[in-house]
Amino acid sequence: MVYCFRISKGDGGSLQKLIGKHIRIRGIVQGVGFRPFIHRQIKAYDLKGWIRNTSFGAELVIEGTPENISSFVEELPVRKPPLAVIEKIHVSECEPCGFEDFRIIPSETGAEADTLVSPDICTCGDCLKELFDPKDRRYRYPFINCTNCGPRFTIIRNVPYDRKSTTMEPFAMCPECASEYRDIEDRRYHAQPDCCPECGPKLYWQEADGTRVYEEPVGAALAALRAGKIIAVKGLGGFHLACRADAPAFSHVLRERKKRDRRPFALMCADVSEVRKICLLSPEEERLITSPARPIVLLKKKEAASFSYISENDRIGIMLPYTPVHFMLLAEEIRTLVMTSANLSDRPIIYKNEEAAAGLAGICDGFLMHDREIETRCDDSVLWPADGGYFMRRSRGFAPYPITLTAPVPMILACGAEQKATFSLSKKEHVFPSQHIGDLKNIEAYENFREQIAHFEKLFSIRPERIVCDLHPDYLSSVYAAERSAAEGIPLVRVQHHHAHMVSCMADNDLTDPVIGIIWDGTGLGVDGTIWGGEFLAGDAAGYVRHGSIRPVRLPGGDRAVKEIWRTGVSLLADAFAENGDPAIPEQLIRRIAEDGNVPDQGPDTVRKMLAANVNCPASSGMGRLFDGVSAVLGILRLADYEGEGAILLEAAAEENRSLQYETAFYEDGDGIRRFDRRPMLREMASELLGGAAVSACAAKFMNTLTAAAAEQSIYIRKKTGLNEVVLSGGTFQNMYLLRSVTAVLAKDGFAVHHHHRVSTNDEGISLGQLMIAERQMRKN
Repeated sequence: MVYCFRISKGDGGSLQKLIGKHIRIRGIVQGVGFRPFIHRQIKAYDLKGWIRNTSFGAELVIEGTPENISSFVEELPVRKPPLAVIEKIHVSECEPCGFEDFRIIPSETGAEADTLVSPDICTCGDCLKELFDPKDRRYRYPFINCTNCGPRFTIIRNVPYDRKSTTMEPFAMCPECASEYRDIEDRRYHAQPDCCPECGPKLYWQEADGTRVYEEPVGAALAALRAGKIIAVKGLGGFHLACRADAPAFSHVLRERKKRDRRPFALMCADVSEVRKICLLSPEEERLITSPARPIVLLKKKEAASFSYISENDRIGIMLPYTPVHFMLLAEEIRTLVMTSANLSDRPIIYKNEEAAAGLAGICDGFLMHDREIETRCDDSVLWPADGGYFMRRSRGFAPYPITLTAPVPMILACGAEQKATFSLSKKEHVFPSQHIGDLKNIEAYENFREQIAHFEKLFSIRPERIVCDLHPDYLSSVYAAERSAAEGIPLVRVQHHHAHMVSCMADNDLTDPVIGIIWDGTGLGVDGTIWGGEFLAGDAAGYVRHGSIRPVRLPGGDRAVKEIWRTGVSLLADAFAENGDPAIPEQLIRRIAEDGNVPDQGPDTVRKMLAANVNCPASSGMGRLFDGVSAVLGILRLADYEGEGAILLEAAAEENRSLQYETAFYEDGDGIRRFDRRPMLREMASELLGGAAVSACAAKFMNTLTAAAAEQSIYIRKKTGLNEVVLSGGTFQNMYLLRSVTAVLAKDGFAVHHHHRVSTNDEGISLGQLMIAERQMRKN
């Protein structure tokens, strides 16, 4: 080892032995104030050398005394900036060169990208103070930001994260901004989106006729809102449609124009005090809603019937402002707004100005937009306030941050499913789940899916060695996988839907040994060609055994029964009383269904004829379909406006009573699958309903019975396999009543129970499981 010495400033000018260290830091360290932080630490420990951004994160060469370098390295993960994420620090020795100072040198280029990209971040407190300070040069400037906040993922085109690689490239910095950018003591040092009114993007108000107003655009937008109009607001990852939330009339107009009958809207409240006027808010929920990611959090209403024109169930999705424009809109007399994604008929969120002007014509009365391009669409994230945050949608504020694995994996592309589509790409020890794409049911969503795959592959320098997709060949994600596999000669792996769900939850919890998987959702193609969805599996990424399921229900009319859920209700009643019970009971309940205004005349009679002849009545063991049918039987909902509505309203209707349940029964079919027999439960439920039992009590007993069935099936599988770890996955476990009750009962029975916490439990999380199954096959081969 080569040593250098220097004369210390203290200790009478004694000689200090200097050593050199080469430090490589992997993680989110670009665009989050990491280099200014390093500079401060370097000064504090009297170190010399240099730092630069690299394709993997950041790289330093430093020299100083052994004691100071040791303290510097130890404090890196402890004192890092709040938005920086350090995943790995590699320190090696190097020869000291006698550096005279510490410098930031140009970013490394040409190497394979291996860096992480920061999600978009809510406007920080320091920027907010400046935003509303009349003496500040950025007073009411809608694009104020610094290294601690602002756009990241949605403006980045490539890495390393430099201004020329973002949509800020067209906006050359003025001398004052450039001075801040170069000053390592400044909060905006190397903040790539740094700008001001002199040099940055411009916000403007555009009338429906195309007229633009640059003078006080926020004032023009507020005037429109005060007048009860609907406006489009350009955010970080796309446009929102906004209107006042203080009276039903405004949201009714929005529903009518957007053709969104009952699907809940989200609200944006000015601050926590406004949230508390509407919803209950625990300290944990407050932590979630005020976090830098600023997700929509599904909160319990203070009054279940309140704001029914926003959300018909007992919860409302609420978020706080996260851009300067949002803060300015909500700074005056309007303190709460309806804020919903601007998209058309299940198409992706609109993110381009010209697309908004054309596509939203007739829906909104004006546009609050700007001239900075959005590179990547990104919807708002949605979380349940359970166990620190339970994803319903993982998107803005979280994407594209990866899932870190316990061991490296090859480069794999997993294409997900069809509903709530995402994809995942892997590289080394990281899996990069995409942001929310939406349902792959139209060409616009499919093109967005293809474009985002290409963007992620470029951003993270990934060249897939395998492509994996769902077993269902007609999903557009499967079509894409098959076509690309054939075109590029990349091996294709097809994975059963519920196996992928199980392994997704395993990977989410760093589990590798075999587990019991309780996988409940609406639909997924089984290996036998039938529709699965109420599954009890055992296995791991290498394979699984289907030990249990539920008795299939026939769906008269096929896919029509997913919306016209009264059809499933009639089917459940007909099956439950076909061989046992008083036949007068189902007749009375079916008559109630027939009298529902949403059910066509003679509809139930036609369905019964279809069932008797077994014409167009595919069978499904989907738990989601069982919830649909029971919701119809209980009179909660007969015609669904959106996927899962029946289940959501059933949960909302249930009383909090976990002590009572219906009978649980099981039988083994010809394939050795132990099935939960729902018929005794339906017979008992029907009798209670006709006897005057409360719907709230019946709904709770129904979910309690499913909980008991889950426990009995798990005990049965444990006896057969010796397995004691249980994972819960699938869209049905978005039901908080069921998630909590199943978890509690299984834990009481001695099981170790795991649910999702890094990806969504619905089909959005399925690509992670697909990827891990493909990785296991590659490793085996």
